[in-house]
Amino acid sequence: MDTLLRIIAIIIEVLLLAAVTYAVLKGVKLAALNLGVGPKYSRAVTLALFAVGLIVLVFFIAHLTTLYPGVTD
Repeated sequence: MDTLLRIIAIIIEVLLLAAVTYAVLKGVKLAALNLGVGPKYSRAVTLALFAVGLIVLVFFIAHLTTLYPGVTD
């Protein structure tokens, strides 16, 4: 039961962190486009931020799975 609760907690935290990461990176993209990055670079900016988002999520998952405390009774 402890393992199941730990897995559910990690999944919920990863989903929340993914939502926050998405919002932050979307804001960075909008700021970059408003600061003068041309529309022809929009796809490159999107791909670069997608890569950054994946790296951040892998980092979050790695830390949550190794450092998340176990549930105690």
